[in-house]
Amino acid sequence: MTGRKRRRVISLRLTEKELQHLNRLAAQSGLSREKLLRALIMGETIRPRPCTHHEDLLRKVSGLCNNANQLAHQANSTGRAEQKSVEKMIELTRKVYNAVKINW
Repeated sequence: MTGRKRRRVISLRLTEKELQHLNRLAAQSGLSREKLLRALIMGETIRPRPCTHHEDLLRKVSGLCNNANQLAHQANSTGRAEQKSVEKMIELTRKVYNAVKINW
């Protein structure tokens, strides 16, 4: 046994329009045509791959959430928050807002 899980081969004939559509879906999803067809056969939902700026936005949102959590923890334990922490959170909020505004 060769160890290959997929030993069954099928032939599929497509029109030029169908092939272009398949290629477009594969490019949008970031999947190969074969992986895309397998996913569709198995009833999976195909989603477009995220834009390159999503990673940066998620990093900024994550930083904002971490700072908000730290600020809330500090305020709960001491009864007040340092101005420096508040200013840092406001700056991160502005960066995230501007990134969303520019890219969407």
